[in-house]
Amino acid sequence: MSYIPNIEVMKAAYPVMPVLAIENVEDAIPLAKALVAGGIKVLEVTLRTEAAMEVIKAMKTVEGAIVGAGTVSTTQQLDELQAIGCDFAISPGATDALLKHGKKIDMPYLPAVSTVSEVMKAAEYGYNEFKLFPASIVGGAGLLKAISGPFPAFRFCPTGGISSADYTDYLALNNVECVGGSWIVPADALKAKDWAKIEQLAREAVAKAKA
Repeated sequence: MSYIPNIEVMKAAYPVMPVLAIENVEDAIPLAKALVAGGIKVLEVTLRTEAAMEVIKAMKTVEGAIVGAGTVSTTQQLDELQAIGCDFAISPGATDALLKHGKKIDMPYLPAVSTVSEVMKAAEYGYNEFKLFPASIVGGAGLLKAISGPFPAFRFCPTGGISSADYTDYLALNNVECVGGSWIVPADALKAKDWAKIEQLAREAVAKAKA
């Protein structure tokens, strides 16, 4: 099976996961190298661009990088990702088809939820780790704190609207093991291919998360 750290141990090892939308395959390797050098090894490449699958394959060649896919919306995509050796898959929501198929494939799958009812539904399929999306809109840290009462064993990786100003608020919660966000790789730095800046932003994000 492909490997992604169980999110119960990610807070100590990989607390911050960049959410990446990469247009150009040639950016994949230098970007992954910059992030890994900065201490961020778990990378989420969203399937929002035509190049995404090729980007994932390229990033997989970078030593130390654990490369997964985000914005997964179909079971066909799950199968395609498994076929190219993707390390994990994350969806922006969770349909019955995805929840069922996610338990059949030989690749870790993290479904997304935004309500307590969705948490309960996914739990019926055997899931106890979730993405919360879009975190800042559906209740943020307050919602996660409330969920921890009735569901103390469940763990979350919130993404969506999280920034450098508030990501540590999420990490301070007992049921949050990692956060995802795009602030570590700003569009201007990516466009300029400023890998040194991205490495520094990654280093700062990890240091602040572990402080």
